[in-house]
Amino acid sequence: MSDVLQKLIEGKIDFEGQKLVERIARDTLIAATVISFVVGFALQSLRVTFGLFALFVVVLTLVVIPPWPMFNRHPVTWLPAKETKS
Repeated sequence: MSDVLQKLIEGKIDFEGQKLVERIARDTLIAATVISFVVGFALQSLRVTFGLFALFVVVLTLVVIPPWPMFNRHPVTWLPAKETKS
């Protein structure tokens, strides 16, 4: 149980996973802004605009913050350390 909790707290993802998270976040925030503005404008309500945008941000947070396995599909393989002679 503690190993699983430790992995969740560390939140390690690979470089390709970081690119994917950045793309998902950028595209979702742009779409959320446009959708929130259009719906808020149609209903003439700032409360709806900001509420809908906040909902998008909460869902986005649940998608990109945890280190899901899809963000760690390309782990980095490090070269072995060279032995130095003293």
